[in-house]
Amino acid sequence: MNTKPSLLGGSCIIASVCVGAGMLGLPSAGAGAWTMWSLLAITLTMIVMTISGWMLLEAFKHFDLKVSFNTVTKNMLGDKVNMLNNIAVYFVGGILLYAYITSSGLILQETLNINSKVASILFVAIFSSFVWHSTRAVDRISVVLIAFMVLSFVFGVSGLTLSVDMSVLFDTINQEAEYAPYALAMFPVALTSFGYHHSVASMRAYYGEERRAKYAIFGGTTIALGLYFLWIICIFGNLPRSDFSPIIEQGGNVDALVSALGSVIESEKVAKAINAFSMAAILSSFIGVGLGVFDFLADLFKFEDCKRGRTKTWFVTFIPPLVLSLLFPFGFVTAIGYAGGIATIWTCIIPALLARKSRTMKSGNEGLVVPGGSFILILVFLFGVFIATFHFLAMSGMLPIFTG
Repeated sequence: MNTKPSLLGGSCIIASVCVGAGMLGLPSAGAGAWTMWSLLAITLTMIVMTISGWMLLEAFKHFDLKVSFNTVTKNMLGDKVNMLNNIAVYFVGGILLYAYITSSGLILQETLNINSKVASILFVAIFSSFVWHSTRAVDRISVVLIAFMVLSFVFGVSGLTLSVDMSVLFDTINQEAEYAPYALAMFPVALTSFGYHHSVASMRAYYGEERRAKYAIFGGTTIALGLYFLWIICIFGNLPRSDFSPIIEQGGNVDALVSALGSVIESEKVAKAINAFSMAAILSSFIGVGLGVFDFLADLFKFEDCKRGRTKTWFVTFIPPLVLSLLFPFGFVTAIGYAGGIATIWTCIIPALLARKSRTMKSGNEGLVVPGGSFILILVFLFGVFIATFHFLAMSGMLPIFTG
């Protein structure tokens, strides 16, 4: 007797794709906006990113269950748009690997008392080998990492929750402080924290239909939103807004955040749990993103699935971000922001264009159709355009930037 996959299982898969190292960038990115505006920005992003995932399902319904994002975009929007989409996918994957390699080196430098560049090289050499070996090896290590991440998160956050100070959480000491102007710069990092769209095709194939995949996506983004709320409240309730100045000066690097938390948390065990969670989140994201980029480049360059072919793919996947990390370690949040700015192409703009194209096709109004008509398509498209604009305005110093 064949039983249908549970919605809870699918929701957890989507949540695990969302909740990774991007989560570690949210406190530093939201320090200017602080609690209420940060939570509002994350909620708005979650709503739009959930709808844009549904738009992909709406477009995918015209194809068989094993179809890829690449094939659908090429078929419906043409080679030029597909090439732009593929470049954006590769850029985001590469910049995320770069951010994870840099941050892991800085954290391991503190833990192992070795040079951060040596630590980064060791990190890539050891953990990229799982990706080189096989998808099954990635699957097994991911299960271990997620279990470890959940345990360390629960233990660390439970300790932080007990020590939340409401005056710190709502910054009541600074009566004249401004928050809203800084919220715009947070959106690119928030968007990266809901970047599950490369898994939409897999969800559809997993359930064999669009309707249940739609509910699983909503369940997954809701779980992620709940975890982000808990994380933001715990960090902002323990670490005063003014204490983010040295973290921001170091580009929002995770080791700086962990170090700052360690100075305000009385329990050494809780501090170690947060440190362990941070490392597990980075490692889990590194392996997950690494596998995605690895498979993408193997398909792009037509490398064979043998030891020699996989070694070529490993080289083009991991060596460029490692070299960039060694040469230009310019900050975790900055890198995540770049990823969010470019990810708008394949998480908002392309899904809206695909859904619009889908509705002009013969069977466009059959099966799953995202409610809201043309208005919702325009809204998601513009959200992507605005977030990309916010990012590049912030990078050029044209948006208010919080310095502590």
